[in-house]
Amino acid sequence: MKKAARKIYLGLILVLLYAPIVTLIVLSFNQSKTRARWGGFTLQWYRSLFGNEQIMNAFYTTLIIALLSAFIATVIGTLACIGMQAMNRRVRGLFLSVANIPMVNPEIVTAVSLMLIFIALRIGLGFETILISHITFNIPYVILSVMPKLRQTQRSTYEAALDLGASPVYAFWRVVFPDIVPGVLSGFLLAFTMSLDDFVITHFTKGPGIDTLSTKIYAEVRKGIKPEIYALSTLLFVSVLLLLILVNYSPEPKEGAVKQTVTKAARIKVLVLRRILPAAMAVLLTAGGIYYGSKGNFTGADTVIVYNWGEYMDPAVLDLFEEETGIQVVYEEFETNESMYPKIKAGAIAYDVVCPSDYMIQRMIQEDLLSEINFDNIPNLKNIGETYLEKSQAFDEQNRYSVPYCWGTVGILYNKKLVDEPIDSWSVLWDEKYADSILMQDSVRDAFAVALCYLGYSLNSTDLDELTAARDLLMEQKPLVQAYVVDQVRDKMIGNEAALGVIYSGEAIYTQSSNPDLEYVIPKEGTNIWIDSWVIPKNAQHKENAEKFINFLCRPDIALMNFEYITYSTPNTAARELIEDEALKNSLVAFPTDEMLKNCTAFQYLGDEMDAVYLDFWNQVKSR
Repeated sequence: MKKAARKIYLGLILVLLYAPIVTLIVLSFNQSKTRARWGGFTLQWYRSLFGNEQIMNAFYTTLIIALLSAFIATVIGTLACIGMQAMNRRVRGLFLSVANIPMVNPEIVTAVSLMLIFIALRIGLGFETILISHITFNIPYVILSVMPKLRQTQRSTYEAALDLGASPVYAFWRVVFPDIVPGVLSGFLLAFTMSLDDFVITHFTKGPGIDTLSTKIYAEVRKGIKPEIYALSTLLFVSVLLLLILVNYSPEPKEGAVKQTVTKAARIKVLVLRRILPAAMAVLLTAGGIYYGSKGNFTGADTVIVYNWGEYMDPAVLDLFEEETGIQVVYEEFETNESMYPKIKAGAIAYDVVCPSDYMIQRMIQEDLLSEINFDNIPNLKNIGETYLEKSQAFDEQNRYSVPYCWGTVGILYNKKLVDEPIDSWSVLWDEKYADSILMQDSVRDAFAVALCYLGYSLNSTDLDELTAARDLLMEQKPLVQAYVVDQVRDKMIGNEAALGVIYSGEAIYTQSSNPDLEYVIPKEGTNIWIDSWVIPKNAQHKENAEKFINFLCRPDIALMNFEYITYSTPNTAARELIEDEALKNSLVAFPTDEMLKNCTAFQYLGDEMDAVYLDFWNQVKSR
């Protein structure tokens, strides 16, 4: 019984450990993009993985940084150990305490500190800053691995070698180093693993156009993981598994052939550890140097650094712009206005063109973070409808700082098979019969707009009593909410994983094309009508290139490409005339009537004090 219980216990542990990995592997062969249903066996995600430049760049960058930082940190850490070993006990203890600070400190403190140092020294964030940060973070782990081995060495043996005429360097390599090799290798592997797995340090010290797997996967999770990520994770798991099997391969020796079998196993290990792995590392590092050298500096004259919402532009548009202008596009994405703003405010990265929403543009103008646009360089502005330029004056009074890109509303998307009643009010989001089947936006202003409108208040309210009532209403709703998400509303609703979701109108159009059972409605109490526009930050390094980019996006054919890709309503009236699908051209979701918009209001910037109140109340809701 005891043996059976042990086996069952071990089996349960293995299931818990490997069930998620098995699920991931299965999903990598699922033809359907959604996790909710099996669409048949396919290898297309593996094929598209190697054609996905962003993911492959992130994968390659991760390996390069991990190998380089581990190697450099191992060298520096080992030399530091040798130096500290020669110190007296008190001084050595002091240095060890200082070296241990990065391991004792919360990782986010180290990350923010490094970012602030780079900003203070005016070092542009990019590949080099990630590498320096990883080296700094890894050195203490190398010291932790090497120092115990160094203490175990016999100093008398080293001194005897010196007495016999060996030079200090020769004596170290021949006498000391062989004894500390296990510690050095352990330090290297530990540093490599820490770098490979790091997210926080990288997130705060990376620049535009640079992503590691951790930051890339984080960005994908925020907007829905692509199946290519499943394929990549499967390949990584299988590679590590094969390597472990190969390194630990030791077949049972047959009688009379013990020596031969052991020799073969030993040869395999030596071949892998001493030949294949170092050679692979050398090739990878050399190729990496050539690759990053050929990419050049992102601050060159023929560059434009773009900061845009996730999945908010057709990649083919970027390729066309590069082909027609010869200007290289460095493209980076953000998830919310609130996550974008601190980067622009801090000036850590000199973005050339950014796409915030209305109220955030108003705030950035007030804080003198934006440059006036030279509209002589944007003749295609004539294609933007006068209506949208007039609406933009609510946040950009004289239309000096912004050019409209997309617009839309926030409403309710519901599944007609899961909801058996007509929907026209926000009140349905508090109906207990839809418990655990409601999706809310993970956005401060959007979430509070829903509650405020439902209560009959302005979505730009600054009245504390009204905001408190909205907060309490959101707290009351929270047990019914399945998840607070951003772009994942789209995938979950397509996969029938929820009955109701708060969503942007553009996302609703996309979901309806994939799932005809979905319906979008603008609630009768009113909602937010928003405009996302292109602006140029004050510290932009390539202002003329930014204006060329904005002008390119205002071209009717290009605006049409983006509309068909992201399905968000375009303010480009010339592009709308080019829409061939009459149903889409006249869609009330994409282009609602004035009557439907009569209770809709744009967000306004309410000031730092009120922003802090909103954020504090939102944190109370989320942390309940």
